[in-house]
Amino acid sequence: MSQPINQEALDRLFIEARTHSTWLDQPVTDETLRDLYNLMKFGPTSMNCSPARILFLRTREAKERLRPFLMPANVDKTMAAPVTAIVAYDTKFYERLSELFPHYPGAREIFANNPDLAQISATRNGTLQGGYFIIAARALGLDCGPMSGFDNAKVDTEFFAGESVKSNFLCNLGHGDASKLPPRNPRLPFDEACKLL
Repeated sequence: MSQPINQEALDRLFIEARTHSTWLDQPVTDETLRDLYNLMKFGPTSMNCSPARILFLRTREAKERLRPFLMPANVDKTMAAPVTAIVAYDTKFYERLSELFPHYPGAREIFANNPDLAQISATRNGTLQGGYFIIAARALGLDCGPMSGFDNAKVDTEFFAGESVKSNFLCNLGHGDASKLPPRNPRLPFDEACKLL
């Protein structure tokens, strides 16, 4: 039987973790980004479909390609972040199901023959993997600044032209400047967000 993780881990992943908008001048290595993906990939998805695709923007040149498509409030924090990840999903994820879900030979056709189901599944499972991405980043000691506030269609044209990949959200990564954090916003209590039946 699995045992609960300790309080320090819960604090790092959830309780004390915050969304950051300002960043310390500390790099994020390519090795850390590989480690991040190699943690997040183990989170469950339906039929192990694993549609998430991550594009890590690490250079000034790559960030400048993104700049025109950001809402004004997101420009400075994105340009200052050591890394900005475009968390995306592959709408043709099913082309890899023979490899990822080999014990069910008909898995590909379920989605290939139903574009609406494929789109819903790619979006849902890609978003689920985006949540794993944030938790994996925090587990590795990184801070995150996930956000919407950009033109998805233009980002897709710029970075994924001719591909079946679509952007979902952006996530700035690095070591956040905790001294610049505002007070934490409230969360709904259990009795307002949950029901027990």
